[in-house]
Amino acid sequence: MDVRNKLAFGSYQDALRMVGEATEPRTAGTVVSAARIQMFAALIRDGNPSYWDAEFAAKTWGGLLAPPALLMGWLIPPPWLPTGEPRRVSIALRVPLPGTTFVNAANEAEFPLPIVEGDRLTVVEEVVSVSPEKRTRLGVGHFVETLETYSRQDGAVVATNRNTLFRFTPEAIR
Repeated sequence: MDVRNKLAFGSYQDALRMVGEATEPRTAGTVVSAARIQMFAALIRDGNPSYWDAEFAAKTWGGLLAPPALLMGWLIPPPWLPTGEPRRVSIALRVPLPGTTFVNAANEAEFPLPIVEGDRLTVVEEVVSVSPEKRTRLGVGHFVETLETYSRQDGAVVATNRNTLFRFTPEAIR
């Protein structure tokens, strides 16, 4: 996906109006599955019994544990749906700013409860802050901080993810 076509453009003042704005809840199309948990663990060669041993995981976590690194992956929509539904773009890309590209600057996730096989996750994204213009070695731009709050089917919050992107226009190569 070419993100340049998905970026919202506007001024810093336009972006500030989005601070505190949140998306409608978005629910994953599928539940957390053993197949995806174990495929991920296999790809990174992680033998943690929480991902492989159903009996151990059930006693310890209540089911096969979802690896923390898969958090955002549970809600990434497939590249195509038979309904023709367009893909949703992250709220961070919908913040209207100058800047033609972005890079991830920071990420911090917390897991107050385990995410296990069978959970169906819902996420709400919120714009937390937009920095004044900054000059970095990459170029001139703004830092955009977002917060994603993940809950499971019973409404319990299972994870939060704070992410900071640097939205900028690259400096000309000299």
